[in-house]
Amino acid sequence: MQQLFEREFMVSPSVCDAGGLLSYPGAFSVFMDLATEHAERLGVGLSAMRKKDRFWLTVKTKIVYYERPALSECVRLLTWPEKPGPLRFNRSYELRRGDALLIAGRTEWAVLNTATGTLAPSADIMPEGMVYERGSALSEPYARIPPRFEGEAFASYRVRSTDIDLGGHMNNAAYPRALFGVLSTEDIAARKLRSIDLIFRAPCYEGEELEITRREDGGVLDLRLTKGDEVRLLARIAE
Repeated sequence: MQQLFEREFMVSPSVCDAGGLLSYPGAFSVFMDLATEHAERLGVGLSAMRKKDRFWLTVKTKIVYYERPALSECVRLLTWPEKPGPLRFNRSYELRRGDALLIAGRTEWAVLNTATGTLAPSADIMPEGMVYERGSALSEPYARIPPRFEGEAFASYRVRSTDIDLGGHMNNAAYPRALFGVLSTEDIAARKLRSIDLIFRAPCYEGEELEITRREDGGVLDLRLTKGDEVRLLARIAE
């Protein structure tokens, strides 16, 4: 079993922003697609997991942007699972132009036993023979965002049918699209964004109206998505 999976990727219009660069949310989509492809090759993809009453849960994601590639540029994508803990998994990502690192990311996962509603131990998930030779693509930790920070009611977002995935809830990559969708192109272009953290707290479903609260200080923008009093997602967009 190969820990490292890589392939070439041409930056397509569907993941680019108004400036003709790979968009900030687009990087989440590209990395998620890459992880899905590798999981299928390792035998731990969606269909294989369903047969065992297992389901991957995304806990948190961090992406750091050093440089974003342009439309139609050919780059190299790399991903690998890190050595898992007892109940948690981390997967690393890199987007490179030759030897130059352009974007790096990391996602923490857990696996739900859908028959019992409990978390499945990692020893029962990953294939035998996997050798974990590579560490993390990111040395810095995930952001720690207090769920009840004081902020201003900023916008609302209604979960659409196009946000829903095979799990019946809002797809992981739909969250950054929703968050950036309530910011203007001028606002996004004016920010020299370095990193984005997403912390997933609870799933969202079609038709739900989510409230977005914001707090900004010193180039750090925190966003909270809530349904009533329930926090569904926390995000940190940092310059």
